[in-house]
Amino acid sequence: MPKIWIARDVLCYTKGQERNEQIMEKRISDSRIEQVYQVRPEHLNGAGRLFGGRLMEWIDEAAGLVGIRHSQCNVITASVDNLKFIRGAYQNDLLVLTGRLTYVGNTSMEVRVDTYVETLDGIRRPINRAYLTLVAVDKDGVPQKVPSVVLETESEKAEWEAGKKRRELRIQRKKEGF
Repeated sequence: MPKIWIARDVLCYTKGQERNEQIMEKRISDSRIEQVYQVRPEHLNGAGRLFGGRLMEWIDEAAGLVGIRHSQCNVITASVDNLKFIRGAYQNDLLVLTGRLTYVGNTSMEVRVDTYVETLDGIRRPINRAYLTLVAVDKDGVPQKVPSVVLETESEKAEWEAGKKRRELRIQRKKEGF
């Protein structure tokens, strides 16, 4: 498949490597994940719906796995943006969480996690979308540079451009004290 666009060129500075050694480029699909959970009684609130906090935990786990696969480092969650609850989930529902990179900086990565309820015949209905920013860190918690990405599809390129805009908004909010 031809490369459409190389998103960033970066050097790796991890222990045991020369400071000028190039980190390999990775494809978005290299770190994509999918996790499935079944909603159980202990996951429900008093109204019989999945606790929003439980779903947030699962979203954070999924995003973390994407970040670890991409950076090949430990990761920490720096922020959660646009956590949008579309509809509820109930006991015995199968939830499918899909996570993928949308943007990378020097040490940070933006990950999109979509959550679906999947019926027994395989039909998926969206219930949540979230964007998380993760930072790759070494064993001492020091941020580490992450690989660049090769954007292979127009969809990936559009998500990258949207990720750049979300990053600018996060920077602006930080300046404003949020």
